[in-house]
This record gives sequence, structure tokens and C-alpha cells, in this order.
Amino acid sequence: MMTPSRPVGELLRQWRQRRSLSQLDLALRAEVSARHLSFLETGRSSPSREMLLHLAEELDVPLRERNALLVAAGFAPVYSESELEGPAMRAARDAVDLVLSGHEPYPALAVDRYWNLVTMNRAVGLLMEEIPQELLQPPINVLRLSLHPEGLGSRILNLGQWRAHVLNRLHRQVDATGDAKLAALHEELRAMPIPDGARGGPPGPDFAGVVIPLRLQTRHGALSLFSTTTVFGTPVDITLAELAIESFFPADAATTELLRKAAEDARARAT
Repeated sequence: MMTPSRPVGELLRQWRQRRSLSQLDLALRAEVSARHLSFLETGRSSPSREMLLHLAEELDVPLRERNALLVAAGFAPVYSESELEGPAMRAARDAVDLVLSGHEPYPALAVDRYWNLVTMNRAVGLLMEEIPQELLQPPINVLRLSLHPEGLGSRILNLGQWRAHVLNRLHRQVDATGDAKLAALHEELRAMPIPDGARGGPPGPDFAGVVIPLRLQTRHGALSLFSTTTVFGTPVDITLAELAIESFFPADAATTELLRKAAEDARARAT
């Protein structure tokens, strides 16, 4: 069982402040009195299990941290953390495989909360060509790999733009979760040197600020990609709640043709 590091009232206050809510704001959302909420935060009252889960839902606390709140209040955790390869997760695993394979010839991959690679489709191999094997030993952190000077960093044509996008996205995730491990990853990536051979030049189109493209040089030619993120709806398992599928789409006709041709070449070599 987890060992609570701080009183539950202090943790509740931290989550409320992280969501930029006053006690009155949260009380109105949760339909409880502001006085009662104040008593819970100061420790003058102890929350019931049901109240704690209700407040965590209103604060959009991640499932892993909801378990920590329960333990801090003296309750047992309620959210399981299953192995993705276990029998209980077969349907979810099949769904992930279906999404990834169905996205080919475009790249798609699944990552956990810390951006470690869980699985990927065959098209991702095109992005990882020429990367030293020592960087491809599991666990592979895809954000670290994308900015590493010996990873994709030296081949990203709009590295400054993409680096800012990655760091901003990770910073928002740190703010949302309060996760110290994610914060350490953010600091590591922020301190990572820009490769000496990184290309400069214009950042390329940004689709009116709606999409940040990844412009990557490969042996087949330059790719221009944008991504979408898919998560499981209403999960009650920590593994599923923290699993995300990142799907890349061609941002121009040349990339569409290049990816299709690369997939055809790969199939030809396999036969």
C-alpha cells in the first residue's frame, strides 16, 4: 500500500489550487458547503471515501493520484493498475493494435504516462531509421528520443519550433498532474543540447497556429507530419487512463506519397 506523504486536506488544497479554483468555486461545483470544504482542507473534518472520490472527480485528479488521496485519508486504493499484456486487458490491447495497424501507412504509436513507448505500427520504423541501437533499448522515451542529438534531433528540420512544442506540452502535463517524474523529464529535455548539425532555416507552415508540424528528414525525403492524441474514455484502470495513442498524419501531398511509397517498398522487401 502507498504511504501518504502529506495529510489528505493539504493534498486536496493543492489540487484545488492547481486547478485555479477558490474554495467557493469547488464547493459550488461539488454541491457542498464552502465551510465543510474548508474544514476538510484544514483537517478539522475527515472526508468520507465517497466525498473524497467526488471531490477528486470534480478536480479531474488523475486515477493514480486519486489512489494517493484515498491512502492519505486512511482508505484502500480503488483503482487497479493492470498489466497491458494480462488477460484482463485483452480487449483494450486488441483495440490499440487495431488502431495502430489501421493507421498504416502513416506512423502511430502508443505511450504511457511518462512517454515511454508501449507499442507502435510498422510505419514508425521509418522515423527511427539510422538511430543508434543504444538509444532504442527499452524503455524508449519518445520525447527524449525526438530531441536527443543522436536521435531525431539532428534530422528535425524545424527543431526550434518542435522543441518548444514538446516542452510546452510536457509543461502543461506537469501542471495538470503535479508528477515529479514528469517534471524531472521536462528539466532533462530543456537542458538537452541542440545538435551541432541541426538545420536552421524557416520553421515551415504552422497551419495558422492550429497545428505544429514535425518536419523530419529521412532517407526517403523530407516528411511533414502533424499528430493527434487518442485516449480511452472513462477508464477505471490506471494503465488505461495513462495510455495514449499518438497518430501522425501527412501535412502535405508530398508526405502522403512518400509514406505510401515507403510502405510499398517495405512490403516488396518482405516478400
